[in-house]
Amino acid sequence: MEENDVVKALAALAQPIRLQVFRALVVVGSQGMTPTTMAEALDMPLSSLSFHLKELTNAGLIAPERASRNLIYRASFARMNALLQYLTDNCCQGEDCAVGTAKTSCSTC
Repeated sequence: MEENDVVKALAALAQPIRLQVFRALVVVGSQGMTPTTMAEALDMPLSSLSFHLKELTNAGLIAPERASRNLIYRASFARMNALLQYLTDNCCQGEDCAVGTAKTSCSTC
């Protein structure tokens, strides 16, 4: 993962609502959610949510997929794992440490 991509992803997550949206998509896994379902679950207006979905999509952290008349958004686990790997590369100068579990990939991906 390139440094510019890391900065873009971290900037997208550095906003409370976008972090909540991303975490909600991580929790539901590969089934994803429609914007309407997310808006209801997070108790926010759909118009506000669409702005945050656009930012997370531009950062590559989530991806929409058309299913009939609906969009289904899913977390990009590969991108999330690449971000975590970038952040933990060279941790503790290569020695085992408390952050060692963060170096593993998401088990549901």
